[in-house]
Amino acid sequence: MRITSKGQVTIPAEIRAKAGLMPNTEVDFILKGKEVRIVRRGKAKKPTRGQRAVEKLWGSATRSLGMSVDEYLDLTRDRDPSER
Repeated sequence: MRITSKGQVTIPAEIRAKAGLMPNTEVDFILKGKEVRIVRRGKAKKPTRGQRAVEKLWGSATRSLGMSVDEYLDLTRDRDPSER
């Protein structure tokens, strides 16, 4: 494997799969002597703005609307429930 002029390398697909490194996974580099380790970063200590929004809204549609999934889909797709 060769490092590009920008310092980039491609992690082989087999290694990414075994390590659970999915797209957008945050990683850290640990340098010990001349050895470099790539490790998956732990969860962020402070949730991001998007994570806070999702947590606040999670499950709110079912609680506040009291609809079944089919009723909700009819509403969002502008369908008449009697056409089902």
